[in-house]
Amino acid sequence: MSDVRNNRRVAGGSSVITANRLLDGRIVWQVAEGDWSPMIHDARIIPNAEIEAAIAQAAARQQADGLVGVYGVQIESDEAAPTPVTVRERIRAFGPTVHPDFTPAAELEAHA
Repeated sequence: MSDVRNNRRVAGGSSVITANRLLDGRIVWQVAEGDWSPMIHDARIIPNAEIEAAIAQAAARQQADGLVGVYGVQIESDEAAPTPVTVRERIRAFGPTVHPDFTPAAELEAHA
């Protein structure tokens, strides 16, 4: 089964895999098989030619990993760090479009 959000993927491009943690609903990004981070800059970058297989593997493990809603996100190819192509995914990756104190990075630093 193909990822329903793949309509924004381009041949030769790259994507990352995202999901939500069941325990607290946090957005997470796949770092390696079975490992997830709340920070997109940690995400494993996967060529679009391989993304469907990687999504299938992650989806097969989602219950064991305590996740829901595993899918791929197309990223900009010219950015140093993974940057999603769409506004929706940029908001998921970098936080709400409000005060910077409420972004995922600020929240993690506040609890460190």
